[in-house]
Amino acid sequence: MSFQNPVFIPGPTNIPESLRKACDMPTIDHRSPLFGQILHPAREGVRKVLKSESAEIFIFPSTGTGGWETALSNTLSVGDGILAARNGMFSHRWIDMCQRHGLEVQIVETPWGQGLPADRYEEILTADKGHKIKAVLATHNETATGVRSDIAAVRRALDAAGHPALLFVDGVSSIASMDFRMDEWGVDLAVTGSQKGFMLTAGLAIVGFSQKAMEATKSARLPRTFFDVHDMAKGYANNAYPYTPAVGLMNGLNESCKMLLAEGLETVFARHTRIAAGVRAAVNAWGLELCAAAPDLYSDTVSAIRTPEGFNATSIVTHAASKYGVAFGVGLGEVAGKVFRIGHLGSLTDVMMLSGLATAEMCMVDLGLDIKLGSGVAAAQDYYRGNALVAQKDAA
Repeated sequence: MSFQNPVFIPGPTNIPESLRKACDMPTIDHRSPLFGQILHPAREGVRKVLKSESAEIFIFPSTGTGGWETALSNTLSVGDGILAARNGMFSHRWIDMCQRHGLEVQIVETPWGQGLPADRYEEILTADKGHKIKAVLATHNETATGVRSDIAAVRRALDAAGHPALLFVDGVSSIASMDFRMDEWGVDLAVTGSQKGFMLTAGLAIVGFSQKAMEATKSARLPRTFFDVHDMAKGYANNAYPYTPAVGLMNGLNESCKMLLAEGLETVFARHTRIAAGVRAAVNAWGLELCAAAPDLYSDTVSAIRTPEGFNATSIVTHAASKYGVAFGVGLGEVAGKVFRIGHLGSLTDVMMLSGLATAEMCMVDLGLDIKLGSGVAAAQDYYRGNALVAQKDAA
Protein backbone atom coordinates (compact mmCIF):
# COMPACT_ATOMS: atom_id res chain seq x y z
CA MET A 1 0.00 0.00 0.00
CA SER A 2 1.06 3.59 -0.57
CA PHE A 3 0.71 6.26 2.08
CA GLN A 4 0.47 8.81 -0.73
CA ASN A 5 -2.82 7.45 -2.08
CA PRO A 6 -6.12 8.31 -0.38
CA VAL A 7 -8.14 5.43 1.04
CA PHE A 8 -11.63 4.57 -0.19
CA ILE A 9 -12.76 2.42 2.70
CA PRO A 10 -15.79 3.31 4.85
CA GLY A 11 -13.45 4.19 7.72
CA PRO A 12 -11.04 5.03 9.06
CA THR A 13 -11.10 7.88 6.60
CA ASN A 14 -8.45 10.21 5.20
CA ILE A 15 -7.03 12.60 7.80
CA PRO A 16 -6.60 16.26 6.88
CA GLU A 17 -3.09 17.52 7.59
CA SER A 18 -4.39 20.13 10.04
CA LEU A 19 -6.04 17.43 12.14
CA ARG A 20 -2.93 15.25 12.11
CA LYS A 21 -1.00 18.21 13.46
CA ALA A 22 -3.66 18.90 16.09
CA CYS A 23 -3.29 15.36 17.42
CA ASP A 24 0.52 15.68 17.48
CA MET A 25 0.98 17.73 20.63
CA PRO A 26 3.24 17.82 23.70
CA THR A 27 2.23 16.06 26.89
CA ILE A 28 0.09 18.16 29.21
CA ASP A 29 -1.32 17.55 32.67
CA HIS A 30 -4.64 15.91 31.87
CA ARG A 31 -5.97 16.87 35.31
CA SER A 32 -5.33 20.57 34.87
CA PRO A 33 -7.55 23.42 33.66
CA LEU A 34 -5.53 23.33 30.43
CA PHE A 35 -7.15 20.01 29.48
CA GLY A 36 -10.54 21.59 30.14
CA GLN A 37 -9.81 24.04 27.32
CA ILE A 38 -9.75 21.02 24.98
CA LEU A 39 -12.43 18.87 26.62
CA HIS A 40 -15.34 21.27 26.96
CA PRO A 41 -15.13 22.88 23.49
CA ALA A 42 -14.89 19.40 21.94
CA ARG A 43 -18.05 18.28 23.75
CA GLU A 44 -19.88 21.44 22.70
CA GLY A 45 -18.72 20.98 19.11
CA VAL A 46 -20.05 17.43 19.04
CA ARG A 47 -23.38 18.63 20.46
CA LYS A 48 -23.69 21.07 17.56
CA VAL A 49 -22.82 18.39 15.00
CA LEU A 50 -25.59 16.21 16.50
CA LYS A 51 -27.97 19.19 16.17
CA SER A 52 -28.91 19.03 19.83
CA GLU A 53 -29.47 21.77 22.36
CA SER A 54 -29.39 19.64 25.48
CA ALA A 55 -27.66 16.29 24.89
CA GLU A 56 -25.02 15.22 27.39
CA ILE A 57 -21.89 14.34 25.42
CA PHE A 58 -19.53 11.64 26.65
CA ILE A 59 -16.26 10.83 24.92
CA PHE A 60 -14.48 7.59 25.83
CA PRO A 61 -11.07 6.25 24.75
CA SER A 62 -12.61 3.48 22.61
CA THR A 63 -14.40 2.95 19.28
CA GLY A 64 -18.00 2.87 18.11
CA THR A 65 -18.32 -0.60 19.62
CA GLY A 66 -17.48 0.90 23.00
CA GLY A 67 -20.15 3.49 22.29
CA TRP A 68 -22.71 0.70 21.84
CA GLU A 69 -21.69 -0.77 25.19
CA THR A 70 -21.89 2.66 26.83
CA ALA A 71 -25.47 3.01 25.59
CA LEU A 72 -26.56 -0.42 26.84
CA SER A 73 -24.74 -0.64 30.15
CA ASN A 74 -25.74 2.79 31.41
CA THR A 75 -29.47 2.59 30.71
CA LEU A 76 -30.59 -1.06 30.92
CA SER A 77 -30.81 -4.05 33.25
CA VAL A 78 -30.55 -7.81 32.69
CA GLY A 79 -33.77 -9.16 31.19
CA ASP A 80 -34.88 -5.87 29.62
CA GLY A 81 -36.45 -6.19 26.20
CA ILE A 82 -34.83 -4.82 23.07
CA LEU A 83 -36.35 -4.40 19.61
CA ALA A 84 -33.94 -4.49 16.68
CA ALA A 85 -33.84 -5.30 12.98
CA ARG A 86 -30.97 -7.31 11.60
CA ASN A 87 -30.30 -5.89 8.12
CA GLY A 88 -26.50 -5.92 7.99
CA MET A 89 -23.28 -6.79 9.78
CA PHE A 90 -23.27 -3.87 12.20
CA SER A 91 -26.88 -4.23 13.29
CA HIS A 92 -26.05 -7.92 13.78
CA ARG A 93 -23.07 -7.12 16.00
CA TRP A 94 -25.06 -4.71 18.18
CA ILE A 95 -27.73 -7.40 18.61
CA ASP A 96 -25.01 -9.87 19.59
CA MET A 97 -23.73 -7.45 22.23
CA CYS A 98 -27.23 -7.10 23.68
CA GLN A 99 -27.58 -10.85 23.96
CA ARG A 100 -24.20 -11.20 25.68
CA HIS A 101 -25.37 -8.64 28.24
CA GLY A 102 -28.42 -10.72 29.13
CA LEU A 103 -30.92 -8.54 27.30
CA GLU A 104 -33.90 -10.16 25.55
CA VAL A 105 -33.80 -9.10 21.93
CA GLN A 106 -36.79 -9.34 19.62
CA ILE A 107 -35.18 -9.50 16.19
CA VAL A 108 -36.91 -8.44 13.00
CA GLU A 109 -35.01 -10.30 10.28
CA THR A 110 -34.68 -7.94 7.33
CA PRO A 111 -33.07 -8.62 3.94
CA TRP A 112 -29.59 -7.16 3.60
CA GLY A 113 -30.02 -4.20 1.27
CA GLN A 114 -33.27 -3.07 2.89
CA GLY A 115 -33.73 -0.34 5.49
CA LEU A 116 -35.25 -0.53 8.94
CA PRO A 117 -38.90 -1.69 8.84
CA ALA A 118 -40.53 1.16 10.77
CA ASP A 119 -44.03 -0.15 10.04
CA ARG A 120 -43.16 -3.51 11.61
CA TYR A 121 -41.65 -1.71 14.58
CA GLU A 122 -44.94 0.11 15.09
CA GLU A 123 -46.89 -3.17 15.06
CA ILE A 124 -44.59 -4.79 17.61
CA LEU A 125 -44.48 -1.75 19.88
CA THR A 126 -48.27 -1.37 19.76
CA ALA A 127 -48.66 -5.00 20.81
CA ASP A 128 -46.22 -4.56 23.71
CA LYS A 129 -48.88 -3.43 26.17
CA GLY A 130 -46.72 -4.16 29.22
CA HIS A 131 -43.80 -2.14 27.84
CA LYS A 132 -41.39 -5.01 28.19
CA ILE A 133 -39.33 -3.41 25.41
CA LYS A 134 -37.07 -0.80 26.97
CA ALA A 135 -35.05 0.25 23.92
CA VAL A 136 -35.28 0.22 20.14
CA LEU A 137 -32.00 -0.12 18.22
CA ALA A 138 -31.60 1.64 14.88
CA THR A 139 -28.57 1.57 12.62
CA HIS A 140 -28.80 4.85 10.73
CA ASN A 141 -26.29 3.87 8.06
CA GLU A 142 -25.54 0.17 7.62
CA THR A 143 -21.92 0.27 6.53
CA ALA A 144 -21.88 -3.31 5.24
CA THR A 145 -24.62 -2.74 2.65
CA GLY A 146 -24.54 1.01 1.97
CA VAL A 147 -28.10 1.45 3.27
CA ARG A 148 -29.38 4.56 5.04
CA SER A 149 -32.52 4.11 7.11
CA ASP A 150 -35.13 6.70 8.03
CA ILE A 151 -34.65 7.47 11.73
CA ALA A 152 -37.49 9.98 11.76
CA ALA A 153 -39.80 7.14 10.63
CA VAL A 154 -38.65 4.97 13.53
CA ARG A 155 -39.43 7.82 15.93
CA ARG A 156 -42.87 8.17 14.35
CA ALA A 157 -43.44 4.45 14.92
CA LEU A 158 -42.62 4.82 18.61
CA ASP A 159 -44.89 7.82 18.93
CA ALA A 160 -47.76 6.21 17.01
CA ALA A 161 -47.57 3.21 19.32
CA GLY A 162 -47.47 5.49 22.37
CA HIS A 163 -44.48 3.49 23.58
CA PRO A 164 -41.95 4.86 26.12
CA ALA A 165 -38.95 2.83 24.88
CA LEU A 166 -35.65 4.63 24.39
CA LEU A 167 -34.42 5.14 20.82
CA PHE A 168 -30.76 4.17 20.38
CA VAL A 169 -29.13 5.11 17.07
CA ASP A 170 -25.84 3.85 15.66
CA GLY A 171 -24.60 6.83 13.68
CA VAL A 172 -20.99 5.69 13.41
CA SER A 173 -20.80 6.03 9.62
CA SER A 174 -23.36 8.81 9.25
CA ILE A 175 -22.81 11.45 11.93
CA ALA A 176 -20.71 14.40 10.70
CA SER A 177 -21.18 13.23 7.09
CA MET A 178 -24.95 12.96 6.62
CA ASP A 179 -27.76 14.96 8.20
CA PHE A 180 -28.42 13.84 11.76
CA ARG A 181 -31.03 15.57 13.91
CA MET A 182 -30.86 14.24 17.45
CA ASP A 183 -33.45 16.54 18.98
CA GLU A 184 -35.85 16.71 16.04
CA TRP A 185 -35.87 12.92 15.60
CA GLY A 186 -36.23 12.25 19.31
CA VAL A 187 -33.04 10.21 19.52
CA ASP A 188 -32.25 9.23 23.10
CA LEU A 189 -28.77 7.81 22.52
CA ALA A 190 -26.58 8.63 19.53
CA VAL A 191 -23.38 6.64 19.05
CA THR A 192 -20.47 7.48 16.78
CA GLY A 193 -16.68 7.35 16.65
CA SER A 194 -13.71 9.49 15.76
CA GLN A 195 -12.55 7.65 12.64
CA LYS A 196 -15.23 8.39 10.05
CA GLY A 197 -17.01 11.72 9.65
CA PHE A 198 -14.76 13.36 12.23
CA MET A 199 -11.73 12.47 10.07
CA LEU A 200 -9.47 11.22 12.86
CA THR A 201 -7.88 7.90 13.70
CA ALA A 202 -9.91 5.29 15.57
CA GLY A 203 -9.73 5.74 19.33
CA LEU A 204 -12.73 7.72 20.56
CA ALA A 205 -16.27 6.53 21.24
CA ILE A 206 -18.59 9.53 21.11
CA VAL A 207 -22.03 9.21 22.69
CA GLY A 208 -24.86 11.70 23.08
CA PHE A 209 -27.46 11.10 25.82
CA SER A 210 -30.87 12.79 25.87
CA GLN A 211 -32.27 13.87 29.21
CA LYS A 212 -34.61 10.87 29.09
CA ALA A 213 -31.61 8.56 28.64
CA MET A 214 -29.81 10.24 31.54
CA GLU A 215 -32.85 9.61 33.71
CA ALA A 216 -32.72 5.92 32.73
CA THR A 217 -29.15 5.69 34.06
CA LYS A 218 -30.49 6.07 37.60
CA SER A 219 -32.27 2.70 37.54
CA ALA A 220 -30.00 0.76 35.17
CA ARG A 221 -28.39 -2.31 36.74
CA LEU A 222 -26.07 -3.67 34.06
CA PRO A 223 -22.48 -3.65 35.34
CA ARG A 224 -20.22 -0.90 34.11
CA THR A 225 -16.96 0.64 35.24
CA PHE A 226 -14.87 1.98 32.35
CA PHE A 227 -18.01 3.16 30.52
CA ASP A 228 -19.86 4.64 33.53
CA VAL A 229 -21.18 8.03 32.45
CA HIS A 230 -21.65 9.20 36.04
CA ASP A 231 -17.96 8.65 36.77
CA MET A 232 -17.18 10.47 33.53
CA ALA A 233 -19.48 13.39 34.40
CA LYS A 234 -17.73 13.81 37.76
CA GLY A 235 -14.42 13.94 35.96
CA TYR A 236 -15.69 16.49 33.44
CA ALA A 237 -16.75 18.77 36.30
CA ASN A 238 -13.10 18.90 37.31
CA ASN A 239 -11.67 19.31 33.78
CA ALA A 240 -10.60 15.67 33.84
CA TYR A 241 -11.42 12.02 33.25
CA PRO A 242 -11.78 9.25 35.85
CA TYR A 243 -8.71 7.77 34.14
CA THR A 244 -6.19 8.92 31.53
CA PRO A 245 -7.78 10.46 28.41
CA ALA A 246 -6.48 10.36 24.84
CA VAL A 247 -5.45 14.00 24.95
CA GLY A 248 -4.09 14.27 21.42
CA LEU A 249 -7.20 12.72 19.89
CA MET A 250 -9.40 14.96 22.00
CA ASN A 251 -7.52 17.97 20.67
CA GLY A 252 -8.03 16.60 17.16
CA LEU A 253 -11.76 16.19 17.83
CA ASN A 254 -11.98 19.78 19.00
CA GLU A 255 -10.32 20.97 15.79
CA SER A 256 -12.44 18.60 13.66
CA CYS A 257 -15.64 20.09 15.02
CA LYS A 258 -14.34 23.57 14.30
CA MET A 259 -13.52 22.51 10.74
CA LEU A 260 -16.95 20.95 10.15
CA LEU A 261 -18.82 23.90 11.61
CA ALA A 262 -16.69 26.38 9.65
CA GLU A 263 -17.50 24.57 6.41
CA GLY A 264 -21.13 24.54 7.50
CA LEU A 265 -22.96 21.30 8.28
CA GLU A 266 -25.35 21.66 5.37
CA THR A 267 -22.40 22.22 3.03
CA VAL A 268 -20.69 19.13 4.47
CA PHE A 269 -23.81 17.07 3.84
CA ALA A 270 -24.21 18.47 0.31
CA ARG A 271 -20.57 17.61 -0.46
CA HIS A 272 -21.12 14.01 0.61
CA THR A 273 -24.35 13.79 -1.39
CA ARG A 274 -22.60 15.15 -4.49
CA ILE A 275 -19.61 12.80 -4.23
CA ALA A 276 -21.90 9.82 -3.60
CA ALA A 277 -24.08 10.69 -6.60
CA GLY A 278 -20.99 10.68 -8.82
CA VAL A 279 -20.09 7.21 -7.56
CA ARG A 280 -23.61 6.00 -8.30
CA ALA A 281 -23.36 7.46 -11.82
CA ALA A 282 -20.17 5.45 -12.32
CA VAL A 283 -21.78 2.24 -11.01
CA ASN A 284 -24.65 2.69 -13.43
CA ALA A 285 -22.24 3.27 -16.33
CA TRP A 286 -20.44 0.04 -15.44
CA GLY A 287 -23.74 -1.84 -15.71
CA LEU A 288 -23.54 -2.90 -12.05
CA GLU A 289 -25.98 -2.49 -9.16
CA LEU A 290 -25.79 -1.34 -5.58
CA CYS A 291 -26.62 -3.60 -2.66
CA ALA A 292 -29.09 -0.97 -1.42
CA ALA A 293 -32.47 -1.99 -2.82
CA ALA A 294 -33.86 1.43 -3.75
CA PRO A 295 -32.67 5.02 -4.31
CA ASP A 296 -34.27 6.29 -1.09
CA LEU A 297 -31.97 3.88 0.78
CA TYR A 298 -28.71 4.90 -0.89
CA SER A 299 -26.03 5.92 1.58
CA ASP A 300 -24.05 9.10 1.04
CA THR A 301 -21.01 7.67 2.84
CA VAL A 302 -20.48 4.19 1.38
CA SER A 303 -21.58 2.31 -1.72
CA ALA A 304 -21.67 -1.49 -1.66
CA ILE A 305 -21.41 -2.55 -5.31
CA ARG A 306 -22.64 -5.96 -6.45
CA THR A 307 -20.48 -7.84 -8.95
CA PRO A 308 -21.79 -10.42 -11.46
CA GLU A 309 -22.88 -13.83 -10.19
CA GLY A 310 -19.94 -16.18 -9.82
CA PHE A 311 -17.34 -13.40 -9.59
CA ASN A 312 -15.51 -12.98 -6.28
CA ALA A 313 -15.83 -9.29 -5.46
CA THR A 314 -13.07 -9.54 -2.85
CA SER A 315 -10.54 -10.00 -5.67
CA ILE A 316 -11.11 -6.37 -6.71
CA VAL A 317 -10.07 -5.23 -3.25
CA THR A 318 -6.98 -7.43 -3.05
CA HIS A 319 -5.94 -6.55 -6.61
CA ALA A 320 -6.31 -2.81 -5.95
CA ALA A 321 -4.11 -3.10 -2.89
CA SER A 322 -1.40 -5.25 -4.45
CA LYS A 323 -1.13 -3.63 -7.89
CA TYR A 324 -2.20 -0.01 -7.37
CA GLY A 325 -1.70 0.61 -3.65
CA VAL A 326 -5.31 1.69 -3.15
CA ALA A 327 -7.71 0.50 -0.45
CA PHE A 328 -11.38 -0.37 -1.00
CA GLY A 329 -13.69 -2.24 1.38
CA VAL A 330 -14.53 -5.94 1.18
CA GLY A 331 -18.02 -7.36 1.57
CA LEU A 332 -18.98 -8.52 5.07
CA GLY A 333 -21.23 -11.27 6.39
CA GLU A 334 -23.99 -12.31 4.01
CA VAL A 335 -22.58 -10.18 1.19
CA ALA A 336 -18.94 -11.29 1.56
CA GLY A 337 -17.53 -11.98 -1.90
CA LYS A 338 -20.66 -10.53 -3.51
CA VAL A 339 -19.89 -6.82 -3.14
CA PHE A 340 -16.96 -4.50 -2.85
CA ARG A 341 -17.36 -1.22 -1.04
CA ILE A 342 -16.28 2.29 -1.93
CA GLY A 343 -16.20 4.65 1.02
CA HIS A 344 -16.89 8.28 0.14
CA LEU A 345 -16.94 10.12 3.44
CA GLY A 346 -14.85 12.35 5.60
CA SER A 347 -12.00 14.30 4.04
CA LEU A 348 -12.78 13.73 0.37
CA THR A 349 -13.30 15.79 -2.79
CA ASP A 350 -14.70 15.16 -6.27
CA VAL A 351 -11.19 15.00 -7.66
CA MET A 352 -10.03 12.46 -5.06
CA MET A 353 -13.10 10.34 -5.77
CA LEU A 354 -12.34 10.29 -9.48
CA SER A 355 -8.98 8.69 -8.73
CA GLY A 356 -10.72 5.96 -6.75
CA LEU A 357 -13.22 5.29 -9.51
CA ALA A 358 -10.42 5.12 -12.08
CA THR A 359 -8.59 2.58 -9.93
CA ALA A 360 -11.72 0.46 -9.45
CA GLU A 361 -12.21 0.45 -13.24
CA MET A 362 -8.63 -0.65 -13.89
CA CYS A 363 -9.03 -3.49 -11.39
CA MET A 364 -12.27 -4.73 -12.92
CA VAL A 365 -10.80 -4.65 -16.43
CA ASP A 366 -7.62 -6.35 -15.20
CA LEU A 367 -9.76 -9.12 -13.70
CA GLY A 368 -11.79 -9.69 -16.84
CA LEU A 369 -15.10 -8.03 -16.07
CA ASP A 370 -16.98 -6.60 -19.04
CA ILE A 371 -16.31 -2.98 -18.09
CA LYS A 372 -15.30 -0.28 -20.57
CA LEU A 373 -12.26 1.53 -19.26
CA GLY A 374 -13.15 5.15 -18.55
CA SER A 375 -16.92 4.68 -18.66
CA GLY A 376 -17.57 5.15 -14.96
CA VAL A 377 -15.05 7.94 -14.61
CA ALA A 378 -16.66 9.80 -17.52
CA ALA A 379 -20.12 9.42 -15.97
CA ALA A 380 -18.88 10.77 -12.65
CA GLN A 381 -17.06 13.61 -14.41
CA ASP A 382 -20.26 14.59 -16.19
CA TYR A 383 -22.12 14.62 -12.88
CA TYR A 384 -19.48 16.61 -11.01
CA ARG A 385 -19.09 19.13 -13.84
CA GLY A 386 -22.82 19.73 -13.93
CA ASN A 387 -23.59 19.71 -10.23
CA ALA A 388 -20.62 20.95 -8.21
CA LEU A 389 -21.55 24.64 -8.23
CA VAL A 390 -25.27 23.93 -7.95
CA ALA A 391 -24.73 21.75 -4.90
CA GLN A 392 -22.57 24.38 -3.24
CA LYS A 393 -25.12 27.11 -3.98
CA ASP A 394 -28.00 25.01 -2.64
CA ALA A 395 -26.09 24.20 0.54
CA ALA A 396 -25.24 27.83 1.13
